[in-house]
Amino acid sequence: MSEETVIQTRALSKVYRDFWGRQKVRALKALDLEVHRGEIFGLLGPNGSGKTTTIKLILGLLFPSAGEAVVLGKAATDVGKNERIGYLPEESYLYRFLNAEETLDFYGRLFDMTPETRQERVDTLIKQVGLDKARKRQLQEYSKGMTRRIGLAQALVNNPDLILLDEPTSGLDPIGTREMKDMILRLREEGKTIVMCSHLLADVQDVCDRIAILHQGELKELGRVDQLLTVEDITQIRARGLSEECKNEVSQVIARHSGELLEMANPTTTLEELFLGIVRDSEARPGRRAKVTAPVSNPDNKK
Repeated sequence: MSEETVIQTRALSKVYRDFWGRQKVRALKALDLEVHRGEIFGLLGPNGSGKTTTIKLILGLLFPSAGEAVVLGKAATDVGKNERIGYLPEESYLYRFLNAEETLDFYGRLFDMTPETRQERVDTLIKQVGLDKARKRQLQEYSKGMTRRIGLAQALVNNPDLILLDEPTSGLDPIGTREMKDMILRLREEGKTIVMCSHLLADVQDVCDRIAILHQGELKELGRVDQLLTVEDITQIRARGLSEECKNEVSQVIARHSGELLEMANPTTTLEELFLGIVRDSEARPGRRAKVTAPVSNPDNKK
């Protein structure tokens, strides 16, 4: 992962006001954030935490009340940068009477692609998202999962450097979810930078390198997923081939009993436990950065 900064926000804030200019909602408060090239970054939070506002500020669809955002080296309000951005909204707004080929061809025309380039790109993307057998069907006949797939293809039609995904696995069955996550990982291998929002925390845990957790418009946690989920004050030992007697002894006795030490490390919690702990702590101590020690998860699902 490169350290080149693709997205940087400095004290980014957004206040929604009513008709008379009075403050109605503070959607985002002094957000400081960096997203690096080639990483998958997860933006998490409960409903109303500021995720969608952040995405719209990055795209330049909203103007900040204070602070600034720089995207791909340009101010977020510079619409020229959007030629290098792909966006999959939570609800894709597509022309339902068009088929997959016509849909992608239409969006390719918006980027002034030549007919040859459009045709090649359309064919590649339809195969990539697994809709080759449904390429001639109108979108109104698509299931929600198929609509998400063509929505992702639409977001990739311009071969963007930065991809923003809002609930990318929404409506997908388990197989489709796994395929979507595999596609996201392949995009990272191609050097793309991905920012994704999702309420399915297991999906975020599977694919994201770093995450930021927002609550009530404030940043509550930021860091690498593996580091945030590590329980620092507990050591977990896994071994094989030990007698019952040896199981009751400490780790240095394992070698003496010819046991095979498989693992000695800090156990990890789950992203769901971390997320819920941060939200609860934030509600108990509003306005302060969360300090949470999440419970250890049970990897074997034993009660």
